[in-house]
Amino acid sequence: MLPFARKLEDLGYPDLKADRINILQVNLGWRCNQACKHCHLLAGPQRPEQMARDTIEEIIRVVKRWSIPTVDLTGGAPELNPHYEYLVERLDQLGTHILTRCNLTILLEPGKEHLPEFFRDHRVELVCSLPYYQEDLVDRLRGAGVFQKSLDALRRLNRVGYGEADPDLKLNLMYNPAGAYLPPEEAALEAVYRRELAERHQIRFHRLLTLLNMPIGRFKEFLERSKNYERYMGKLVSGFNPATVAGLMCRSLISVAWDGRLFDCDFNQALDLPLLPGLPQTIREFDPEALATRPIRLGDHCYGCTAGLGSSCGGKLAEG
Repeated sequence: MLPFARKLEDLGYPDLKADRINILQVNLGWRCNQACKHCHLLAGPQRPEQMARDTIEEIIRVVKRWSIPTVDLTGGAPELNPHYEYLVERLDQLGTHILTRCNLTILLEPGKEHLPEFFRDHRVELVCSLPYYQEDLVDRLRGAGVFQKSLDALRRLNRVGYGEADPDLKLNLMYNPAGAYLPPEEAALEAVYRRELAERHQIRFHRLLTLLNMPIGRFKEFLERSKNYERYMGKLVSGFNPATVAGLMCRSLISVAWDGRLFDCDFNQALDLPLLPGLPQTIREFDPEALATRPIRLGDHCYGCTAGLGSSCGGKLAEG
């Protein structure tokens, strides 16, 4: 397998560099009420990692000082962080666009039932995980009963206005393949999701995003147990698409870990691959000029973002 960095070098990218910072992606902790089989972070109910209040304050300081346009809150389940609502309220006051990656079932947990109204009141854009529109595949990936709980949560969001005409209440869904293969074409799959969820469950949403399962974390463990790791990596390498490189998400965001360290993306964070030496390493050292043009730390897992139509936290990266 040709190392990913060499692959890019052969294409004329001796150093892949960022070209802006539009998004501060903040991982509020690895604690989650689910333990999904495809999770790249090994998140789950027993994980202790949670962002502390002083690091939350540094996030707010950076967003205010540098007018960061979008803050993307993720986890684990970001809503389990005890300071989640405080952070959203402060970011809303600053006028930044707030996005939360929600696993849906968190909305049914004791003490979290108010979150649909909280999201609405602060105009939080939602990206909600729903790996498929059929019960058996979702429960296989995420646990027994998760599909029906997810439908219940989606209905609650629809009732407060998400997925409807208001453009400020965006409800997007995220698809993950159920196994070791690439996502299908986004628009075609979105049409199926829209039809199935509307006709069978009376649920509405705005967009469907597709995310490839990265060969790291719990999904890598599954691949190795099933003796599929080498085959899957071969599929990613053979599916490399040069058209995805310009839009790679690491070129426009910075990932902040629960402990305040900086990474090029959430996947590098999962692998403990911090920014290259000589760059700011923590949120307290945040320097937008240095970070906006930084060289990006690469690994062979990066083939996962460039295979097929590409994969990112915002969906596909290239047209079919």
